[in-house]
Amino acid sequence: MVGLTGGIGSGKSTVARMLADRSAVIVDADAIAREVVEPGKPALAALVEAFGPEIVGADGALDRAALAARAFVSEEERKRLEGITWPAIAEEFFRQIAAAPADRVVVHDVPLLVEGTRRDDYGAVIVVEAPKELRLDRLEARGVARDDAERRIAMQATDEERRAVATWVVDNSADLAHLERQIDAIWPELLERKAAADAAEAVAAKSAFENSEDAKPGG
Repeated sequence: MVGLTGGIGSGKSTVARMLADRSAVIVDADAIAREVVEPGKPALAALVEAFGPEIVGADGALDRAALAARAFVSEEERKRLEGITWPAIAEEFFRQIAAAPADRVVVHDVPLLVEGTRRDDYGAVIVVEAPKELRLDRLEARGVARDDAERRIAMQATDEERRAVATWVVDNSADLAHLERQIDAIWPELLERKAAADAAEAVAAKSAFENSEDAKPGG
Protein backbone atom coordinates (compact mmCIF):
# COMPACT_ATOMS: atom_id res chain seq x y z
CA MET A 1 0.00 0.00 0.00
CA VAL A 2 1.14 3.54 -0.76
CA GLY A 3 0.42 6.20 1.84
CA LEU A 4 0.39 9.98 1.38
CA THR A 5 0.59 12.16 4.46
CA GLY A 6 1.64 15.56 5.74
CA GLY A 7 0.76 18.03 8.45
CA ILE A 8 -2.12 20.44 8.14
CA GLY A 9 -1.23 23.22 5.72
CA SER A 10 1.64 21.26 4.15
CA GLY A 11 -0.03 21.02 0.73
CA LYS A 12 -0.75 17.30 0.76
CA SER A 13 -3.97 17.79 -1.21
CA THR A 14 -2.04 19.48 -4.02
CA VAL A 15 0.29 16.49 -4.23
CA ALA A 16 -2.74 14.17 -4.28
CA ARG A 17 -4.15 16.07 -7.28
CA MET A 18 -0.83 15.77 -9.10
CA LEU A 19 -0.76 12.02 -8.50
CA ALA A 20 -4.37 11.74 -9.70
CA ASP A 21 -3.36 13.61 -12.89
CA ARG A 22 -0.88 10.77 -13.48
CA SER A 23 -3.72 8.19 -13.20
CA ALA A 24 -3.41 7.27 -9.51
CA VAL A 25 -6.61 6.43 -7.65
CA ILE A 26 -6.70 8.64 -4.55
CA VAL A 27 -8.58 7.31 -1.55
CA ASP A 28 -8.98 10.52 0.43
CA ALA A 29 -9.47 10.07 4.16
CA ASP A 30 -10.34 13.78 4.58
CA ALA A 31 -13.12 13.59 1.98
CA ILE A 32 -14.43 10.42 3.57
CA ALA A 33 -14.29 12.09 6.98
CA ARG A 34 -16.58 14.82 5.65
CA GLU A 35 -18.98 12.32 4.12
CA VAL A 36 -19.45 10.22 7.27
CA VAL A 37 -20.61 13.21 9.33
CA GLU A 38 -23.16 14.55 6.87
CA PRO A 39 -26.67 15.19 8.26
CA GLY A 40 -28.46 11.96 9.06
CA LYS A 41 -25.29 9.89 9.40
CA PRO A 42 -24.79 7.96 12.69
CA ALA A 43 -21.36 9.50 13.29
CA LEU A 44 -22.84 13.00 13.40
CA ALA A 45 -25.39 11.95 16.01
CA ALA A 46 -22.59 10.44 18.10
CA LEU A 47 -20.54 13.65 17.86
CA VAL A 48 -23.50 15.72 19.03
CA GLU A 49 -23.93 13.42 22.01
CA ALA A 50 -20.23 13.70 22.87
CA PHE A 51 -19.56 17.39 22.20
CA GLY A 52 -22.98 19.05 22.44
CA PRO A 53 -25.65 20.37 20.05
CA GLU A 54 -23.65 23.58 19.50
CA ILE A 55 -21.48 21.76 16.95
CA VAL A 56 -24.42 21.63 14.52
CA GLY A 57 -25.42 24.70 12.51
CA ALA A 58 -28.90 25.98 11.78
CA ASP A 59 -28.91 23.99 8.53
CA GLY A 60 -28.32 20.72 10.39
CA ALA A 61 -24.78 20.35 9.08
CA LEU A 62 -21.71 19.93 11.24
CA ASP A 63 -20.08 23.22 12.24
CA ARG A 64 -16.45 22.17 11.91
CA ALA A 65 -15.06 25.24 13.62
CA ALA A 66 -17.30 24.67 16.63
CA LEU A 67 -16.28 21.01 16.76
CA ALA A 68 -12.59 21.89 16.47
CA ALA A 69 -12.91 24.38 19.32
CA ARG A 70 -14.09 21.53 21.55
CA ALA A 71 -12.15 18.56 20.15
CA PHE A 72 -8.67 20.02 19.71
CA VAL A 73 -8.23 21.39 23.21
CA SER A 74 -6.56 18.28 24.67
CA GLU A 75 -5.27 14.84 23.78
CA GLU A 76 -8.21 13.26 25.61
CA GLU A 77 -10.80 15.19 23.61
CA ARG A 78 -9.01 14.54 20.33
CA LYS A 79 -9.02 10.81 21.06
CA ARG A 80 -12.72 10.97 21.88
CA LEU A 81 -13.34 12.57 18.48
CA GLU A 82 -11.25 9.92 16.72
CA GLY A 83 -13.01 7.13 18.59
CA ILE A 84 -16.28 8.26 17.02
CA THR A 85 -15.17 9.13 13.51
CA TRP A 86 -12.39 6.65 12.72
CA PRO A 87 -14.52 3.45 12.62
CA ALA A 88 -16.93 5.06 10.15
CA ILE A 89 -14.06 6.46 8.09
CA ALA A 90 -12.26 3.10 8.02
CA GLU A 91 -15.31 1.25 6.73
CA GLU A 92 -15.75 3.60 3.75
CA PHE A 93 -11.99 3.87 3.22
CA PHE A 94 -11.54 0.14 2.71
CA ARG A 95 -14.67 -0.06 0.56
CA GLN A 96 -13.13 2.45 -1.85
CA ILE A 97 -9.81 0.60 -1.89
CA ALA A 98 -11.58 -2.65 -2.80
CA ALA A 99 -13.47 -0.88 -5.60
CA ALA A 100 -10.34 0.59 -7.25
CA PRO A 101 -9.34 -0.84 -10.67
CA ALA A 102 -6.70 -3.54 -10.29
CA ASP A 103 -4.31 -1.96 -12.82
CA ARG A 104 -4.07 1.44 -11.13
CA VAL A 105 -1.72 2.76 -8.47
CA VAL A 106 -3.83 3.36 -5.36
CA VAL A 107 -2.67 6.07 -2.99
CA HIS A 108 -4.13 6.35 0.48
CA ASP A 109 -4.33 10.05 1.38
CA VAL A 110 -4.20 9.92 5.19
CA PRO A 111 -3.45 13.11 7.19
CA LEU A 112 -2.93 11.20 10.44
CA LEU A 113 -1.09 8.21 9.00
CA VAL A 114 1.77 8.50 11.50
CA GLU A 115 -0.59 9.01 14.44
CA GLY A 116 -2.73 6.00 13.51
CA THR A 117 -2.28 2.32 14.29
CA ARG A 118 -1.83 1.07 10.69
CA ARG A 119 1.28 2.99 9.62
CA ASP A 120 3.33 -0.21 9.44
CA ASP A 121 0.92 -1.56 6.82
CA TYR A 122 2.33 0.79 4.18
CA GLY A 123 5.06 -0.46 1.88
CA ALA A 124 5.79 3.10 0.75
CA VAL A 125 4.94 6.51 2.19
CA ILE A 126 5.07 9.97 0.61
CA VAL A 127 5.47 12.72 3.21
CA VAL A 128 4.74 16.32 2.22
CA GLU A 129 6.53 19.03 4.17
CA ALA A 130 6.57 22.82 4.40
CA PRO A 131 8.01 25.19 7.02
CA LYS A 132 5.74 25.84 9.97
CA GLU A 133 5.39 29.57 9.31
CA LEU A 134 4.35 28.92 5.73
CA ARG A 135 1.80 26.35 6.90
CA LEU A 136 0.40 28.88 9.38
CA ASP A 137 0.13 31.49 6.64
CA ARG A 138 -1.73 29.05 4.40
CA LEU A 139 -4.15 28.12 7.17
CA GLU A 140 -4.82 31.78 7.98
CA ALA A 141 -5.56 32.36 4.28
CA ARG A 142 -8.16 29.56 4.56
CA GLY A 143 -9.85 31.36 7.45
CA VAL A 144 -8.29 29.47 10.36
CA ALA A 145 -7.29 31.72 13.26
CA ARG A 146 -3.54 31.61 13.83
CA ASP A 147 -3.80 30.44 17.44
CA ASP A 148 -6.18 27.67 16.35
CA ALA A 149 -3.77 26.71 13.55
CA GLU A 150 -0.88 26.60 16.03
CA ARG A 151 -2.92 24.32 18.30
CA ARG A 152 -3.83 21.95 15.46
CA ILE A 153 -0.23 21.66 14.30
CA ALA A 154 0.91 20.95 17.86
CA MET A 155 -1.64 18.12 18.17
CA GLN A 156 -0.26 16.35 15.09
CA ALA A 157 2.93 14.36 14.59
CA THR A 158 6.18 16.26 14.19
CA ASP A 159 8.15 16.51 10.95
CA GLU A 160 10.74 14.19 12.47
CA GLU A 161 8.11 11.56 13.26
CA ARG A 162 6.79 11.71 9.69
CA ARG A 163 10.27 11.50 8.16
CA ALA A 164 10.89 8.33 10.17
CA VAL A 165 8.25 6.49 8.08
CA ALA A 166 8.90 8.28 4.77
CA THR A 167 9.97 6.59 1.57
CA TRP A 168 9.97 9.98 -0.13
CA VAL A 169 9.89 13.46 1.43
CA VAL A 170 8.33 16.10 -0.81
CA ASP A 171 9.28 19.73 -0.20
CA ASN A 172 6.32 22.05 -0.75
CA SER A 173 7.93 25.32 0.22
CA ALA A 174 8.32 26.70 -3.29
CA ASP A 175 6.18 26.97 -6.44
CA LEU A 176 4.07 24.36 -8.24
CA ALA A 177 6.78 23.71 -10.83
CA HIS A 178 9.15 22.68 -8.03
CA LEU A 179 6.47 20.37 -6.68
CA GLU A 180 5.70 18.85 -10.11
CA ARG A 181 9.37 17.98 -10.67
CA GLN A 182 9.43 16.01 -7.44
CA ILE A 183 6.25 14.10 -8.33
CA ASP A 184 7.69 13.40 -11.80
CA ALA A 185 10.64 11.71 -10.07
CA ILE A 186 8.47 9.67 -7.71
CA TRP A 187 5.83 8.49 -10.20
CA PRO A 188 8.01 5.98 -12.15
CA GLU A 189 9.05 4.42 -8.84
CA LEU A 190 5.40 4.04 -7.84
CA LEU A 191 4.69 2.28 -11.15
CA GLU A 192 7.66 -0.04 -10.59
CA ARG A 193 6.47 -0.87 -7.08
CA LYS A 194 2.97 -1.56 -8.42
CA ALA A 195 4.32 -3.93 -11.08
CA ALA A 196 6.49 -5.74 -8.53
CA ALA A 197 3.60 -6.11 -6.10
CA ASP A 198 1.32 -7.44 -8.86
CA ALA A 199 3.97 -9.96 -9.92
CA ALA A 200 4.48 -11.14 -6.34
CA GLU A 201 0.73 -11.50 -5.90
CA ALA A 202 0.49 -13.57 -9.08
CA VAL A 203 3.29 -15.87 -7.93
CA ALA A 204 1.64 -16.29 -4.52
CA ALA A 205 -1.70 -17.09 -6.15
CA LYS A 206 -0.09 -19.64 -8.48
CA SER A 207 1.71 -21.30 -5.56
CA ALA A 208 -1.45 -21.39 -3.49
CA PHE A 209 -3.34 -23.04 -6.37
CA GLU A 210 -0.59 -25.60 -7.01
CA ASN A 211 -0.69 -26.62 -3.35
CA SER A 212 -4.47 -26.77 -3.18
CA GLU A 213 -6.77 -29.75 -3.58
CA ASP A 214 -8.07 -28.28 -6.86
CA ALA A 215 -4.65 -28.72 -8.49
CA LYS A 216 -4.43 -32.43 -7.75
CA PRO A 217 -5.33 -34.91 -10.50
CA GLY A 218 -9.03 -35.61 -10.33
CA GLY A 219 -9.52 -32.60 -8.04
